[in-house]
Amino acid sequence: MLKRLLLACFLLNICVVVSAQTPTDYLSADFHKERRAILRSKMSKNAVAVVFANPTRNRANDVDYVFHQDPNFYYLTGFREPNAVLVLFFENQKDAEGNSYNEILYVPKKDPRFEMWNGKRLGVEGVKKELGFKMAKTSEEFVTDPINFKSFNKVNILKFNDDYRNSERDKGEIYDLVKVFKKQSGYNDSVLKDPNIAYIHKAIANVPDAKLEEVAKELSKSLESYPEYKKDPIIKEYISATDDGLRRELKQKIKIKLQKNSESNIDVKFLSTALAEMREVKTPEELKLLTKAIRISAIGQVEVMKAMKPHMSETEIQGVHEFVYKKYGAEYEGYPSIVGAGNNGCVLHYIENNKTKLGNELVLMDLGAEYRGYTADVTRTIPANGKFSPEQKAIYELVLKAQDAGIKVCKPGNKFWKPGEATKQIINEGLAALGIISTPSAKHTYFPHGTSHHIGLDVHDPGTYREFKENMVITVEPGIYIPEGSPCDKKWWGIAVRIEDDILITKNGPVNLSAEAPRTVENIEKMMAKKSVLNDFLLPELD
Repeated sequence: MLKRLLLACFLLNICVVVSAQTPTDYLSADFHKERRAILRSKMSKNAVAVVFANPTRNRANDVDYVFHQDPNFYYLTGFREPNAVLVLFFENQKDAEGNSYNEILYVPKKDPRFEMWNGKRLGVEGVKKELGFKMAKTSEEFVTDPINFKSFNKVNILKFNDDYRNSERDKGEIYDLVKVFKKQSGYNDSVLKDPNIAYIHKAIANVPDAKLEEVAKELSKSLESYPEYKKDPIIKEYISATDDGLRRELKQKIKIKLQKNSESNIDVKFLSTALAEMREVKTPEELKLLTKAIRISAIGQVEVMKAMKPHMSETEIQGVHEFVYKKYGAEYEGYPSIVGAGNNGCVLHYIENNKTKLGNELVLMDLGAEYRGYTADVTRTIPANGKFSPEQKAIYELVLKAQDAGIKVCKPGNKFWKPGEATKQIINEGLAALGIISTPSAKHTYFPHGTSHHIGLDVHDPGTYREFKENMVITVEPGIYIPEGSPCDKKWWGIAVRIEDDILITKNGPVNLSAEAPRTVENIEKMMAKKSVLNDFLLPELD
């Protein structure tokens, strides 16, 4: 008996130690509960919101990609496993025993065999204990005992991407959950799959007869910017109609169809809009995690500055960054790492990172650590040999001047486009002064992207993008890219510079959260002259 007692104490001690060794600084259950309460307060009477977790996705054969939770689902629940559904009610519901509830989280059931291979599941009891849900059920119960969604005035959902497979192994996987929901709710794919398409349909139905041809021409012009319009048969037919008589007939058909579909209680706009408004302003709890992700990323840039040598490869530089992330406990990269030397830096989303020697070129490094779900986005561009050439320095300092001007206008109340306006003006004037473009007003593709976006649970976090508010965190990232063959002096060819920092909006002015990574030419060169701890990290040669 004593031996059994000692063994039980030993095993209990092991469990406590193991538990203590896992991260404890995730967002609190109270944070997620408050997000749900805020969202519920925005809903209309007799409404319900349904949010699905991400599925697992297959990489190859029997190997899946590392699972990553849908950010909106995580924001509302804190649940980090696949194949789950959150159902959020505006008004209290009653179960069979008369207990009151206003939310249900459906999660995969506990399964010892599955957990032996793939790790622990929270299960229903774990969700109640660790995430604070009073009502939780298994995902299979969502399938076998579905909710009557047609009884609600409004059913709020996010747009389905339908990028999941039916493995036919588990009745509680996302494929089955979505299939059951669509059947029970009367979901109409053709109308609800893309709210933008539905908006165009409505616009066509209300076009005055005198402007039928004019609208068709405008829609035709928009196909380049919105290629999804080409796939919609109604829009395609309207654009290709040869006369107003055909357009009037089509307009009438759309009106009849819209009238029929207006009876649906499903809303695909509310959740995306409401969650964007909520997520664009960060709470103190979020700022703590996001700031840590940003500092980790900035320190990664510092260590690479010290370690970089011309003989190194893009892949090796990527590895140094990501080693720093892991050293600090960051679970993932927030997006595929970009390490582009020379002309490769002119490819905005270059992720091959396979150049074997950096040489004396500039190296553009756009990377961000993801820490407890929150993603940084920090870019530095540095010379592989530790010294900027005159041409490299000229372009770099022009981008830096533009970035300083963009950061300066990041103040509460200013419009979101203000940094872009400030940076583009300086870059255009500077390119003209260097003779790269003819005049400041000349059209060019040397700065082809926007200047700012939100960061948070997504690297491109949702938001209203209207005006700056206190406790937003945004990027300011001007760049100049001069690919080989550009219509300018060859001495500029292959130079690509982007400088990106993560800026906290405060009432006292912008705060650069990634300032630990040097930004000026002088400070970058000083940092690159320092010794790296990796200088003596030597591995055996391979044949």
